Amino acid sequence: MANELKYGDQIHLQNGYNGWQGGYLDTINNSPTAGLKHNVRTADSPDRGKGTGTWELISASGKAAGQPVLSGDLVHLRNLYAGDGGYLDTANHATDVQKASGGKYDVSTAESKDRTPGSGRWRIFAQTSTPGDQNVRAGDVVHLWNTYDDNGGFLETNQNATDGDKLDVCTNAYYNRGSNVADWKIHKA
Repeated sequence: MANELKYGDQIHLQNGYNGWQGGYLDTINNSPTAGLKHNVRTADSPDRGKGTGTWELISASGKAAGQPVLSGDLVHLRNLYAGDGGYLDTANHATDVQKASGGKYDVSTAESKDRTPGSGRWRIFAQTSTPGDQNVRAGDVVHLWNTYDDNGGFLETNQNATDGDKLDVCTNAYYNRGSNVADWKIHKA
């Protein structure tokens, strides 16, 4: 089928918070931390800036470009801002407010695929797909679980962004602590 995702595909990730009003996963501003590139938040639009909300699917287990993405696969997500916005990564701790609801780590982009072991690797889990053949498709809702320290948490929105975007993004110990904050709908870019 044409909507099956393959490694090398470019996607947008829409957050499910408040009836899919959580915005699109986005990079904004440079990160002040060594080894990191940009802060990660959500934006109202998948194309706030050229490539800021576009992510390339790369296998973290050696699958070649063009191979299908399966639910449970280990992936890297490379941002395409300015041709190379870095790799989605856990870095630093969540804020105290985020920690009060299970928050674990802040999320940024890094210069390398794995800034530290597991920090840039994500398990992609589709809630379901049609047909039920394990493939992940455009339109599917997924959870992204980070493998840092064998339990980096689930990618979610948590609190308002303070740097010009919509919502802050972190990882959380709970797969969906409330109001679909860890649900991400895949759209082809």
